[in-house]
Amino acid sequence: MRVDFDPEAMSSGGFYRFMTSVVVPRPIAWISTVTPDGLIENLAPHSFFSIASTDPPIVQFTSIGRKDSLRNVEDTGEFVVNFASEALMRLINATATDFPRTVSEFDFADIEREPSLRVRPPRVAASPVALECRSHTTVRMGNSTLVFGRVLHAVVDEGVLVDGRPSAPLLRPLTKLGADEWGTLGEIMHLNRIPYEEPRPAAASGPAAGV
Repeated sequence: MRVDFDPEAMSSGGFYRFMTSVVVPRPIAWISTVTPDGLIENLAPHSFFSIASTDPPIVQFTSIGRKDSLRNVEDTGEFVVNFASEALMRLINATATDFPRTVSEFDFADIEREPSLRVRPPRVAASPVALECRSHTTVRMGNSTLVFGRVLHAVVDEGVLVDGRPSAPLLRPLTKLGADEWGTLGEIMHLNRIPYEEPRPAAASGPAAGV
C-alpha cells in the first residue's frame, strides 16, 4: 500500500522534511565567504549542491532563505566550495548553526584557514579539495536563491589523487540524508556504460537485385 503526500495540503516545512528524506544522498558544499569589509569570514554547509555547467565550469548551491553565505556572495561576488569529507563531519556540523553574520564560524569552531589564490574568502586548510568561485548568476525561486559560481581555480591535496584525478575512496565524501542523518561513501560499484550502436541492415537474401 502506498501513502500519499500532497504538497498543497501540507505545510512547507512538512514537505521540506519529506523532500530532503527522498532526494538522498546529497553532496555538501562547505561554503566560505567574507563580508564586504573583509573583517568576518563565514563558513556554512549547503546540501543543495551540484554541477551546473562543465564549459565553462560552473557549480551551484541553493540558499534556503537569506543566509550569510548568500548575502556575502551578493555583496562580494566570491565564494569557495570546500570539499566535505568524512573526517570533517563534526566540524561541518558545528558550522551549520544559524550564527549572526558578525560571528565567524572559522573562529567559533577553531577551523584552520589557508589563503585562496584567486578570491578573498579563505579555504579550509583540512579540506582535500577547494573550488574558488566568482559569482555568475543568482536566481530567486520561491523561498530560495540558487547561486551559480564560475570556478576560477581548484586545488587538491596530492594524497587523494590517483592517475591525475581525485579518487572517491580517498576523498571519503560526506553526504546529507533526511533529518539529522548523514551518509558516508559505502560500497563503490563499477559498471561501464553501454554504447548505442546504429542497427545494421540485415544481409540481403534471395536473388540478386536486378535479376
